[in-house]
Amino acid sequence: MAITEQDVKVALTGVALPDGGDIVTRDMVRALRIDGDKVSFVIEAASPEQAQALGDITATAEKVVAALPGVGKVSAVLTAHGPAGKPAPAPGARPAAPPPDLKIGGHPKPQAGPIRIEGVANVIAVASGKGGVGKSTVSSNLAVALARQGRRVGLLDADILGPSQPRMMGKNRKPQSPDGKTLVPLDAHGVKFMSIGLMVPEKEALVWRGPMLMGALQQMLLQVEWGELDALIVDLPPGTGDVQLTLSQKTEVTGAIVVSTPQDVALIDARKAISMFGKVNTPIIGLIENMSTYVCPDCGHEAHIFGHGGVRDEAAAMGVPLLATLPLSLDVRLAGDEGRPIALGDGPAARAYGDLARDLVARGVA
Repeated sequence: MAITEQDVKVALTGVALPDGGDIVTRDMVRALRIDGDKVSFVIEAASPEQAQALGDITATAEKVVAALPGVGKVSAVLTAHGPAGKPAPAPGARPAAPPPDLKIGGHPKPQAGPIRIEGVANVIAVASGKGGVGKSTVSSNLAVALARQGRRVGLLDADILGPSQPRMMGKNRKPQSPDGKTLVPLDAHGVKFMSIGLMVPEKEALVWRGPMLMGALQQMLLQVEWGELDALIVDLPPGTGDVQLTLSQKTEVTGAIVVSTPQDVALIDARKAISMFGKVNTPIIGLIENMSTYVCPDCGHEAHIFGHGGVRDEAAAMGVPLLATLPLSLDVRLAGDEGRPIALGDGPAARAYGDLARDLVARGVA
């Protein structure tokens, strides 16, 4: 009978750790691979100091896996996550205080289930099935519009690999961590906001696998001093991946707003996003049709560049509200690039976001 990953993991639960638990329940087994009768895996310690304390744990792990029927050869490697600690201070020397900084990233911490963010009344996910439909623009302008309605609002840029909110909100200062455990969000236009883009250079790529993304989101949700908020707007990355699942599994989400342009290609992916939220029991607050129409600033001619009404029809078919139809506007783009969302003004686009904000307040979700 062929050996399976589950067989190996069950066997490895017998490898106990000095401070309690085992290497499987403590999520230390990585890169498990089975090739015929050959099994290989990595045991990842939290630090070099912990790895040193584990001693000959690799030999123990290899022994329990080698005892499984069908296993011919086992190879285990012990590694450490993170750099080695600094040497202890000399006797009598006063130890230096740790810098007030919080490292973002790493594997997520276990939770029993979704928890409520302290002080936050509503968590609103803004999602899209594909990129390029203006989801981040909608998120920033919605947050500002809600703040103008007198609501206490936070904005979390959860598009960790492609953060854009620092540019759109006009702030790029690194957030402070007074105790090395929590982060203080920045304030822009009456909105508290946090983004991984505040902690890395704008042109630097984050090359992270899923667990790092999940850990970073968990930290920005639960280790940020959000204070008392009526609504936390979460700008999700496009698609239906690790970040979306982590949000729904780690946090009590009030509901999701799905943004799409009217054309069929965008709606195909929007339906997938809606389906995903259904599978994780997250209510759909409503849909937004973005780039619904374009009005020429010179002649006033109205054109439907991406089609028109597709999202309205989809909302009607689903039995959920169409929250807004937002125009395609050069002013919206320029305002976002300048770090002053269009919702701060008084033109047609600003009024559209104001109407959207008032509608969400009336529905009791913001």
